[in-house]
Amino acid sequence: METYFDNQVEGLYEKADIIINNFFRAKRKDENSKVNIPREFIEEFFSLVDQVSLSLMEDKDNFYGYFLLQMSREIRFDISSPTAVNFKNAKYVINFNPIIFLNLNLKQMESTIKHEILHIVSRHLIRAKEFKGSYSTLAINMAMNIVVNTYLDYLPPYAITLEWVNLNYSLKLLPFKPFEYYVEEIQNTLDLLEVDEEGADDNNQDEADDSDSNAKIEIDYNPEKAHNVWEEKSDIDEKTLQEFTEKFINNAQKGSIPNYLESLISSLKNSKGELPWNLYLKRLMGTVESNKKKTITRRNRRQPERLDIRGQLRSHKAKIAIALDISGSISDEEFNQAIKEVLAIVKNYNHEITIIECDNEIRRVYTVKSVKDIKDRSNKRGGTKFTPVFEYANHHKVNLLVYFTDGKGEEKLLTIPRGYKTLWVISGSGDKLSLKETYGAVRKLKNVKIKDDSLTMSDVKREGYSMNDQEKVHI
Repeated sequence: METYFDNQVEGLYEKADIIINNFFRAKRKDENSKVNIPREFIEEFFSLVDQVSLSLMEDKDNFYGYFLLQMSREIRFDISSPTAVNFKNAKYVINFNPIIFLNLNLKQMESTIKHEILHIVSRHLIRAKEFKGSYSTLAINMAMNIVVNTYLDYLPPYAITLEWVNLNYSLKLLPFKPFEYYVEEIQNTLDLLEVDEEGADDNNQDEADDSDSNAKIEIDYNPEKAHNVWEEKSDIDEKTLQEFTEKFINNAQKGSIPNYLESLISSLKNSKGELPWNLYLKRLMGTVESNKKKTITRRNRRQPERLDIRGQLRSHKAKIAIALDISGSISDEEFNQAIKEVLAIVKNYNHEITIIECDNEIRRVYTVKSVKDIKDRSNKRGGTKFTPVFEYANHHKVNLLVYFTDGKGEEKLLTIPRGYKTLWVISGSGDKLSLKETYGAVRKLKNVKIKDDSLTMSDVKREGYSMNDQEKVHI
């Protein structure tokens, strides 16, 4: 069986090579030439994929085989990875680049299919969007690949793993951390490796968007472009996409599944599609009004593929006000942990943080640069009024106000916010915000299980990874 399979792979690879050579010959004569894929090749290639699918269904992790059965399939020579997924016409589509895929053995083919399905179950197609623009495509892709590859054996030699990133970037990233942790650490390292330059012209014309997948060829794996097809996702809202994902998952659960998959699926089904407060704060920080300077530590947002056009960094000092309702039930531990989150989020910005302690009036105002600057809360506490903080914020022209409270105060603000955005963070013991008009987003302060499972020694493989554990985050 294995020899027959290997012979099939070898024969298909030779045919794929002929297809590519024919394309390049035609392109020398006509720049508008496209890749011509014979129907016979398509049928033979997907017959091979069927064999991989059958092998997955016979495996103890047959979830992946049944999930794959529901997906549409396409052949694309323009993707820079063996496989890639997107969502079109109410279906997940798995795309194959034969010239890269056929270089894998059977077990590696299985792993690259599992890799794509794990991206879907981990909601990476949605979560990655929150970081686009503020983080480089390379950092985002590597972070997501670290997470899903942690659970896979028989990876291709070029796979992005935790060991590979730690070795090649001289890092000490920890295993079983969330995608958000990895993308932050990797981006910081990429920034340090970049050298700022002077003198690029930002007035270049946008490049034409060549979205014709039949007019490109990729023959090598490229982690920076591996998930480009995600941009082709149908114009569908996140809630509907999640509903489709849950339907795919339910149809794929034909038997027992590993602990790590069970936890990932549980987290996905329990997700309300709403960003936790700290990730929402990251999004808000990207909107803080500022002056900008040229840099190559970030890609140009309008033309990220143009390496000759530099991106921009903020040179304006963002004024961030952190209001703490000292009359409420938020504990010192909750608040100190939250401040650590805030400081970690804003560290890449030129910022100034002011703490405002308030009950029915402002009791104390002071600035902080680190957690060490946090003072013990005032013992003098009255009722709760939100208006004094907004009066202060308006007068001092802050750029962003983050208000930690149990939510119990006025029903109507006497002073409305002007020229800045507001994020309300309700303590874990709080219920909802008393204001009828919030003038900003409201999020709960609690541990949000983005992906969670405890690490047990019985789950750890000899190599140091476990198929029964996955990323976790404490918020």
